[in-house]
Amino acid sequence: MSIRHGLLALLEQGPRYGSRLRTEFEERTGGSWPLNIGQVYTTLGRLERDGMVVHNGEDEAGRALYALTRTGRTELQDWFTRPVERTSPPRDELAIKLALAVGAPAVDVRRVVEAQRRHVADALHAYVRQRARALAGTPGHPDEVARLLVLEQLICHAEAEIRWLDHCEARLLRLRAENTAP
Repeated sequence: MSIRHGLLALLEQGPRYGSRLRTEFEERTGGSWPLNIGQVYTTLGRLERDGMVVHNGEDEAGRALYALTRTGRTELQDWFTRPVERTSPPRDELAIKLALAVGAPAVDVRRVVEAQRRHVADALHAYVRQRARALAGTPGHPDEVARLLVLEQLICHAEAEIRWLDHCEARLLRLRAENTAP
């Protein structure tokens, strides 16, 4: 996801000023994607340059308000209907670390796997606790639904990473057994 589209989505609900956009973005993403306020204003400047937002006056505190244009609304709808590309997956530092550790003679790869598994398990427990708190609140409110979706995605990713780490450990054990067999 781009910050650009996130801001457009928030502006669809009505004019906003920069720091409010930042706060709402972070709330909607469950705090999983913190934004620097400079990123927000830089992105708003580009969106304005591209005709997707316009200045829409100021609020009572004198903060510049931004509003979505027809072009911005069209871009947002196109983004919502376009699938997220999977042709070039992001680089995964853990996969690269394990791939390099396998060939490093001084590294016990199983210890690397186990340390990561513990770390991910701790994160998973934290996500589950956050989800429980969110469900205890007002789970039908759109902001809470958005937060729950992000938390549940984090939970699913953590569970998948643990399964993958289990798979890596099993493969390493099989390779070790094959290499030590007479």
